[in-house]
Amino acid sequence: MTRVQAPAAVGWTVLTLVFVDELLAMAAAGVWGAHAGGVPLAVVMPVVVVAVWWAFASPKAPYGGPVVRPVTKVLVFGLATAGLAQAGHHEWALAFLAFSVMVNAAAQLPGVRGLTESADLAG
Repeated sequence: MTRVQAPAAVGWTVLTLVFVDELLAMAAAGVWGAHAGGVPLAVVMPVVVVAVWWAFASPKAPYGGPVVRPVTKVLVFGLATAGLAQAGHHEWALAFLAFSVMVNAAAQLPGVRGLTESADLAG
């Protein structure tokens, strides 16, 4: 059985969409913050998401690991989805959830994961 390898451009596109998904989670936290507590919470919540992502979910997270990293990602994307829904943006919450699941599933494909591993070795 022959394995079909996708072009590297496809993998980098998927990784770009993963980054967009992370930015959308930050924006969703801001939307929920504005709904729940006005401008101060709208500013603080995206900062909290960035700090949690940096500490636990980013590729070079100081407190990340094989269990902590995926659990953090599920919590961040799940809470961002719940925040959008709680703020009354039910359709956007569903769209964000579907996008997050599809993009992060695509990022687990061997050809895409290999790109991040080779980039880590080069850097």
